[in-house]
Amino acid sequence: MKKIFFVFLLVGSVAAAEVIEKIVAVVNDEIITLSDINKYRSQLKKGKFLDETVLANKDKLLKDEDALIKHLIDEKIIDSAVKQMGLAMTVEKVEQEIESIARRNKISTGDLRSEIKKEGVSFSEYQNFVKQRLERQALIERAVTSKIKITDEEVQAYYLTKHKGPNAESYEYTLAHILISDKSGPDAAKKKTDDLEKRLRNGEGFESLAAQFSEDPNFTAGGFLGTFKSGEFLSELEAGVKNIPIGGLSAPVKTKLGYHILKVLNKKIISDPKFEAQKENIRNLLYKDAFSNQFNFWLEQERASAFVKINK
Repeated sequence: MKKIFFVFLLVGSVAAAEVIEKIVAVVNDEIITLSDINKYRSQLKKGKFLDETVLANKDKLLKDEDALIKHLIDEKIIDSAVKQMGLAMTVEKVEQEIESIARRNKISTGDLRSEIKKEGVSFSEYQNFVKQRLERQALIERAVTSKIKITDEEVQAYYLTKHKGPNAESYEYTLAHILISDKSGPDAAKKKTDDLEKRLRNGEGFESLAAQFSEDPNFTAGGFLGTFKSGEFLSELEAGVKNIPIGGLSAPVKTKLGYHILKVLNKKIISDPKFEAQKENIRNLLYKDAFSNQFNFWLEQERASAFVKINK
């Protein structure tokens, strides 16, 4: 427990007591004082020595003292959980982290000490700050982040909800077709195509009928047409096979070449280049939301079991 100091000022013959420290809140076996609040507010204004791991909205804390007190209470609750879980950091780990901070900033540890001193903070205070941050990170890793997993399916589902429409998914199709040219007239071509479709539906072999009747000038065995990705072939043909399963037949599809009956030899979802470009950003966005939800859920549980008293 922190000690509370009082200074007594004598004015004439009357003794007046001025309290220069005030307990604002009690959290488990720790206290938050008015000077703690003022010190933290000063750090917020400077933007220095703040643990971003647990800091959500700096501007709100500067404007709203109740929110600031609540935040400091949450920090005490987090630090209590660190003790309960036995996550205290050793001096060696703290020193390793300080050396790592210096390397990341491309300065020596001596220069780092000098920069800290310029900010009016003792090196021992900075060591305590680093120790506290490492401990909180360890706690969050165990209690929060270890429980978060963003799957590829979740990333793709999010992308598809934001890009609804005919091109929301990209496919690769391997197709065969029977082409009936409408050079002899559209009505005759349509009737011939309908007759062929009926024969196919009745079980006659696609490859055999394609060899007999297809009028594709580039005809290959089995009526093989080729392998195409979404957007790489005639839009009428793509629309005709989009909902057809592997091995299935399309209804007659009209294009400028005539009438086609298509057979889907293979079909698979492929990566949309636009999706690939956005995938990691989406994953980070989903992770951020999941982290916030999981952290708040964990913190609510800890608050419920903590002893908290705020002095107004």
